[in-house]
Amino acid sequence: MGKASGNRTLAESLKSYGVDHFFNVPMIIPPGIKELTAIGVKSIVAHSEKAAAYMADGYARESGRVGVCASQAIGAANLAAGLVDALMAKSPVLAITGGGTPDTRERNFYQEFDQRSIYAGVSKFSARVEKAQRLPDLLGQAFRVATTGSPGPVHLELGGFWGASLTEEIENPMRPEPRYGSSPPIRPAAPVDDVRIAAAALRQSERPVIVCGSGIRASRAQSALLDFARRAKVPVATSLDAKAVMPESDPLSIGVVGDYSRDTANMAVSEADFVLFVGSTTGSMVTRQWSVPLPGVPAVQIDIDPRELGRNYPLIVGLLGDPATVIQQLDAELAEPVGKPEWLQRIVALREKWTQLAAQYEHSTASPIRPERLCKMLSDALPEGTLLAVDTGHSAGWAARNIYLNRPGQSLIRAAGSLGWSYPASLGAKCANPSRPVVCFTGDGAFYYHLAEMETAARYGINTVTVVNNNDGFNQERPLWDESPALEKNWKFGRVDFAAVAENFGVKAYRVERASEFTSAFNAALAAQRPALIDVRTDPSALVPIPWTKP
Repeated sequence: MGKASGNRTLAESLKSYGVDHFFNVPMIIPPGIKELTAIGVKSIVAHSEKAAAYMADGYARESGRVGVCASQAIGAANLAAGLVDALMAKSPVLAITGGGTPDTRERNFYQEFDQRSIYAGVSKFSARVEKAQRLPDLLGQAFRVATTGSPGPVHLELGGFWGASLTEEIENPMRPEPRYGSSPPIRPAAPVDDVRIAAAALRQSERPVIVCGSGIRASRAQSALLDFARRAKVPVATSLDAKAVMPESDPLSIGVVGDYSRDTANMAVSEADFVLFVGSTTGSMVTRQWSVPLPGVPAVQIDIDPRELGRNYPLIVGLLGDPATVIQQLDAELAEPVGKPEWLQRIVALREKWTQLAAQYEHSTASPIRPERLCKMLSDALPEGTLLAVDTGHSAGWAARNIYLNRPGQSLIRAAGSLGWSYPASLGAKCANPSRPVVCFTGDGAFYYHLAEMETAARYGINTVTVVNNNDGFNQERPLWDESPALEKNWKFGRVDFAAVAENFGVKAYRVERASEFTSAFNAALAAQRPALIDVRTDPSALVPIPWTKP
């Protein structure tokens, strides 16, 4: 195969794996970026390493392909912090950093520190590329680890603080394996006997529910799950990141369950006598600290990661395999509906109860605008095919309860726990699919983290729409300080006109103070053909209600 420089090999390999964007903060492999640009891979320079990592994460969640981010040595710690959300959300991201060399380590070389301990806790795989000759095999290993099993972030540290080791030539570089450029590359099935046990348990149930998690997205299992639930007539509850797996107008849709939830969704899952967990970590957020459902309910769990099976709930059987594949196995084995009319009627009644509970605020004409009304208006305005990126905190709580995704092709990605994630992630998602409408729903507290990336969006023409639920503070924290007026500044911010700030960054901006102004502003933002922001003044007294838990 001859010789090639490490930079050329990296560029051609990333291209072979399906990578078409390289999110980075200078200075990292300048010759490599030139090689990437020459073959059509676009370099996106962000204003912070965390933002670059979040962009790569959003890119990966939208496309299923590995998102790539990079920084020089001193930025490696900031880049690592940006991988935590990808780790929790099972998102395949490759972080590339400059680092040390055997000749410089332990000599106080400029910007050098030991990156291994940092990346050990935030990645599935981390390795040093001391010599360019090792790049092909270590890069291949990184992609295989990132996309197989439970997907997640990986890391390569290049020799030299900006990756100078890649200037070396490589003899006969190994060829990439493109199948490992996206997740899942392999779809293992569950043992047939285990599937039969699960099907028998489902047939015996009177009030079954399905609880879906982020593994549905990682497996691209939405269609398989939807087909199975409808044929089997089993109601579906979800975590927030699986919210769009079933249109919320579907009679089988229970809604988001757990801490970010509708009361009636928690009620439905608490009444179930059988739970099928699909791609769910059964963590605290989706189970209301393991109280919805209570441990001991008959349960079956489908997951590709054996560590998740039975982690928090005793199981009749654990089905180890790719969720999409195992759902299809279970569908074929079941071969008949199991939902009982009385149970399905109960789900419909709970859905109607939610509609009644939510109506007061979703149709409010108050000013400042109620967040529930904002979410309902946003739901009504989102076009077909929209990807909605949602932040954590109150943004997640309101989205879980009061945003409805019913139009074809709509989907949702959300921060797994990192406040401020959604805006950079929405930019990465738009890069992955430029023709798709991408909308970010965030709060002012979250938006402050990375508002400088509005300049990045304007510079590269990344045309997303950002809706800021602006209540002038960390409103979720307000109850902690209400009895301490002297500490009001711990949660309350000064008033900032984000629309004016956005315009200065080159972003088309709109300010909304009355509910009657929102829809026209949103439609104009969608049609703007440039990055757009809507600064919505909302009621600072509005708090997401405490989730329902069985007494």
